[in-house]
Amino acid sequence: MRKDKLKQFKRLFEAQKRNILFNDRVIREDFSVSNDDRYDELDQATSDSEQYMRMRLRNREILYIKKIDEALKRIEEGVFGECDECGEPIEVRRLEARPTATLCVGCKEDAERKEVLTAAGHQHKSLGETFTRKLS
Repeated sequence: MRKDKLKQFKRLFEAQKRNILFNDRVIREDFSVSNDDRYDELDQATSDSEQYMRMRLRNREILYIKKIDEALKRIEEGVFGECDECGEPIEVRRLEARPTATLCVGCKEDAERKEVLTAAGHQHKSLGETFTRKLS
């Protein structure tokens, strides 16, 4: 990949990380719940729902920061834009659409085919454990 394109991706990742960290401070400030927010059951339910959504957003952002850090590390190591599976270059169009991509289109399609649910069970991709359901 050309150096100017690498610099462009590096600037993009750094800007995204700054933006997420700024949003994290805003979310933390909004995390506090006052007694006024828990006036009745409806207020309590609304407050709980809002907190749940903030926590989900924060968790997603934490995971994305990890992906950004990994992408920045790949840039430093000179392997950004190479497929983790086959070693071939990942198309720039794919990286522009999904900058943290680590697989080329072909390898990603193969991985997605392997993740298909079956009646016998499901291979959970993040834990590496197989969950099976007994059919009676």
